[in-house]
Amino acid sequence: MKRRTAREKALQTLFSIDIGKIRPQEAYEHMAGEGEADDFFKDLVFGTCERLPEIDRLIEEHLEHWKLERLPAVERNLLRMAVYEIVYREDIPAGVAVNEAVEVAKKYGDEKSGRFVNGVLAKIIDRRGE
Repeated sequence: MKRRTAREKALQTLFSIDIGKIRPQEAYEHMAGEGEADDFFKDLVFGTCERLPEIDRLIEEHLEHWKLERLPAVERNLLRMAVYEIVYREDIPAGVAVNEAVEVAKKYGDEKSGRFVNGVLAKIIDRRGE
């Protein structure tokens, strides 16, 4: 599976977990059952879920006039996944993670999603000094 496809599927899975449609363990069973659970996809889903409290705190620190729980579910989960890539995946340059998140936001969000995601991620990267 290509990385863009893995990111899109991971977003869909994280979205389903976030809205309570499935539990993380059910997501794993579903992924394994479909034969599309490549390592990158699994890492995005489970890495994000495992570090969710830290990721959410980092995102909340960079939101202006928003609360994380008030964000649309697509943007919230896309930010979570991108922050996971930026902070915890040393093999992925921050710029690549941001660009991928923006492109996926344009596809699954509304007309403002790409700019919003880009803005929040840029603040996180600036603060980290990358």
